[in-house]
Amino acid sequence: MAVAAVSEAWPELELAERERRRELLLTGPELEQRVRAAGGRLPPRLFTLPLLHYLEVSGCGSLREPGPGLAQGLPQLHSLVLRRNALGPGLSPELGPLPALRVLDLSGNALEALPPGQGLGPAEPPGFPQLQSLNLSGNRLRELPADLARCAPRLQTLNLTGNRLDAFPAALFRPGALPLLSELAAADNCLRELSPEIAHLASLKTLDLSNNQLSEIPAELADCPRLKDINFRGNRLRDKRLEKMVSGCQTRSILEYLRAGGRGGCRSRGKAEGPDREEARRKRRERRKRECGEGEEAWVDEASRLLLRVLHVAENPAPLTVRVSPGVGDVRPFIVGAVVRGMDLQPGNALKRFLSSQTKLHEDLCEKRTVATIATHDLRAIRGPLLYATRPPEDLRIVPLGRREVKAKDLVRQLQLEAEEHRKQKKRQNVSGLHRYLHLLDGKEHYPCLVDANGDVISFPPITNSEKTKIKKTTCDLFLEVTSAASLQICKDIMDALILKMAEINKYALENKDEGSLSDHEVDAIPGQVPGPRATPGAEQAGSAPLVVEQVRVVDEEGHLKVVYPSKTDLDLAAAHVTVLR
Repeated sequence: MAVAAVSEAWPELELAERERRRELLLTGPELEQRVRAAGGRLPPRLFTLPLLHYLEVSGCGSLREPGPGLAQGLPQLHSLVLRRNALGPGLSPELGPLPALRVLDLSGNALEALPPGQGLGPAEPPGFPQLQSLNLSGNRLRELPADLARCAPRLQTLNLTGNRLDAFPAALFRPGALPLLSELAAADNCLRELSPEIAHLASLKTLDLSNNQLSEIPAELADCPRLKDINFRGNRLRDKRLEKMVSGCQTRSILEYLRAGGRGGCRSRGKAEGPDREEARRKRRERRKRECGEGEEAWVDEASRLLLRVLHVAENPAPLTVRVSPGVGDVRPFIVGAVVRGMDLQPGNALKRFLSSQTKLHEDLCEKRTVATIATHDLRAIRGPLLYATRPPEDLRIVPLGRREVKAKDLVRQLQLEAEEHRKQKKRQNVSGLHRYLHLLDGKEHYPCLVDANGDVISFPPITNSEKTKIKKTTCDLFLEVTSAASLQICKDIMDALILKMAEINKYALENKDEGSLSDHEVDAIPGQVPGPRATPGAEQAGSAPLVVEQVRVVDEEGHLKVVYPSKTDLDLAAAHVTVLR
């Protein structure tokens, strides 16, 4: 009787087990009631689904702890999203070890401390050896675990915004502790001091410590070899000139000021340094760059480089803008866009290579679209500005790739029927194609969509694009979008990877123009793409120049900037064969 009751109370778990699903989303009013009835925990049956790669439980004010058995029962978990719940004051038992986990989002909870046994996981051996993104923003943390770096040694993004931290643990900045950390955000805390040891973060690109209680910025910060973007606004600095600079100057100017020792040309330790000391620091910075792989560039033949030129908004007479509706915050809040001009998809199998590269990115970096989704469009079929919003499933209409216009609600139902029929015909437990992503919409009362100025829905992430804007062989100017429910940085990283791949394909196409062209029939065979009538003449000539990447601004309803891509910290590619002209 007890087992039957659990099955009735949690039908999603029974369905996930029967269909051997790898992704599961739990949210909505019914979840609140069931978790409250279970004593503020998740049901033990959830931890008997060992095939899960993605688990999200969000927006549940009754969830105070995950419950025992998560680490033992979900060993293949890649992404764990437990945001906007009531987890806290600690995690009992601790989450780890989760050896395959790459994304952990605990934002918007009530966590106050993460001590051993009630925190993330063990440090020896590392509880999260593959973790890349950790989001602890919007909690009540007063301190971080001292062994965080040992617990997650491959961390790339750490978001601590909106807590009560007054200091970073010293071990976080020890040499070699976090060699891959590229983004550190700790705005809106109570930080009083920043250690000079932060210079040991050799991969750090973005640092946001705005709205804290810092009185000094260590000059050693300028020794971070890859640092491109810093934010110290809202701190009362003793050096008033520096305080003005952080409010209005570019990062490069601030770092040069710090490198010179601040006002009077002195370092933070109080004495002027001679040329020998400064030369030693210069050599140390160069050595760090070589350790990060940047020193390889000198050995790459100039003729073999891939060239990307960034066109800034100020230089563009008609820049494309994406306006974001507040409603997407509860569904799929993050979006990044870019315009790329000069692609040549006509020679040989260039189009097939381009579409295949998207599929590979969806499988790998996007983790089967559970972390993020890519969409590519023929720019000439789009009229800006664009609107990123949500609509009820019965009101959202789109012309999906290879189909007639349909309501999103009917499309999802049709795809579900197709998936079931396909499973029966192939006698398989799993389904293929975009049918695999339908469960990502489970429990959603509104669906995300991207709409152009004509009112046409051109994208319905994470399911499909519109037939109107599909890519074909004659396309040379593209609009790219990446959306995510996980983080903005993931969107940017995936966009970086996509544009780099496009540059490689473009160069390959130019060097192999003699190969046979890809027919429209061959294009039909590529999943997710259907040939269409639009054509963009002159692609062959466009491909002879560097690819031009135009900045796209994403703004809120009042027009305030949310993100621009590529910014000065984006496309900072470590690949030695790429040159980015800004």
